[in-house]
Amino acid sequence: MATTDLEKPGDNGLSARATRALKAMPRAWNRFWRYVALYMPKRLYARSLIIVIAPMILLQSVVAFVFMERHWQTVTQRLSQATISDIAAIIDLIETYPHDADYANIIRIAQDRMQLKVDLLPPDPLPPPGPKPFFSILDEILSSEITRQINRPFWIDTVGNSNIVEVRVQLEGKVLRVFVRRSQAYASNTHIFLIWMVGTSLVLLMIAIPFLRNQIRPILNLAEAAESFGKGRPMPRDFRPRGAEEVRRAGFAFIQMRERIERQLEQRTAMLTGVSHDLRTILTRFKLQLALTGTKADTEALGQDIDDMQSMLEGYLAFARGEAAEDTGRFDLEAYFEKLGEEATLRKRKLSTTLAGDPHVQVRPRAFARLLSNVVGNAFRYAQTVEIKADHGRGSLLVTIDDDGPGIPAQKREEVFKPFVRLDEARNLDASGTGLGLAIARDIVRSHGGDIMLDDSPLGGLRAVIKVPA
Repeated sequence: MATTDLEKPGDNGLSARATRALKAMPRAWNRFWRYVALYMPKRLYARSLIIVIAPMILLQSVVAFVFMERHWQTVTQRLSQATISDIAAIIDLIETYPHDADYANIIRIAQDRMQLKVDLLPPDPLPPPGPKPFFSILDEILSSEITRQINRPFWIDTVGNSNIVEVRVQLEGKVLRVFVRRSQAYASNTHIFLIWMVGTSLVLLMIAIPFLRNQIRPILNLAEAAESFGKGRPMPRDFRPRGAEEVRRAGFAFIQMRERIERQLEQRTAMLTGVSHDLRTILTRFKLQLALTGTKADTEALGQDIDDMQSMLEGYLAFARGEAAEDTGRFDLEAYFEKLGEEATLRKRKLSTTLAGDPHVQVRPRAFARLLSNVVGNAFRYAQTVEIKADHGRGSLLVTIDDDGPGIPAQKREEVFKPFVRLDEARNLDASGTGLGLAIARDIVRSHGGDIMLDDSPLGGLRAVIKVPA
């Protein structure tokens, strides 16, 4: 018999089809977990509840299945056997003592000793089989026991009356009708087990849910404190390390890290302030010496150099300070856009502004105003038309600034954010400054937990996109 290429064994002894199937298994497994992750809750509290609830449900499902399969079916089997044995005994009595015309004694014995209600009906045909219930374990067991012990034509009804089971057996010249309480042939106390199982689960959940909430709250507080620090906001006043030992260690490590960063910023600012003071003193002496000595032609160039050095010094100090000590407050975008409109009128520029959402944002007001003024000021300097769009919603502020200026080459858009970088081509963002405008802007926006990006503008110039949490 010929074999195809798919069935020929490869180097590893497997056919090509089997090899491809083995290679596809990891991909299918990865797709399955990606599908699960897509619909899994994203929050830690919900995932922790699933970790607690899912094993409990799985364990109880297995226990319930084993109980139903073993205990419930076995008990129902034994009860049904006993009930059918009683009915078979009644049939034997009827056939053994046929001289008893009305079978009164047999009916009395069945009712007093066996708790069965027995009637003898005319020899009419048995009713047609009725619809079986969805869960027909009782029908199946009773039918199999009647067939095994009695082996006569029969008809049973377990649906008509929920508490009574009716059994009819075809005898010679008559029909035996027996009414049996369902509890005699069926394990009817199973619901007690289910109630206990569900009740204990609810009790465990009532204990586990508050415990999980108390354990997760310190993690959420730590995340909130870290998020506030990343946005440049003060740490919540009631924050302190709590919870499990690992969470407390993370909290203390975060506090120490924050203190080290703040101390480093303070030292940097203090050092630069001192350096600036000393250098400004020397520059002032240079100015005085130039004013007292030399001709005007000789001192004019040196004076310009001194002014440039002082401007660079002030700009660097402002960049290093970064308005870090300012507290967060409410910033009114509408009022600021009105000021920009007045500035555009003075500069004879065309400005259009669009604002969507709440005009008030929670930022460091002076720093944020400086951020916008640096970016919009560059647009005013090198373009005739400027469009500003602000969208405040869903916990973030998105500001888009478009202009029709010369723009910046794509390969140099990241470089212009470095301190003291001044472009010689296309457009010089700080012709009158020190090359710190965009560097200060990015420093401010990142201290708020956001970022600034440059792109091509639909107007033909440069687009600046500012996104900050607010």
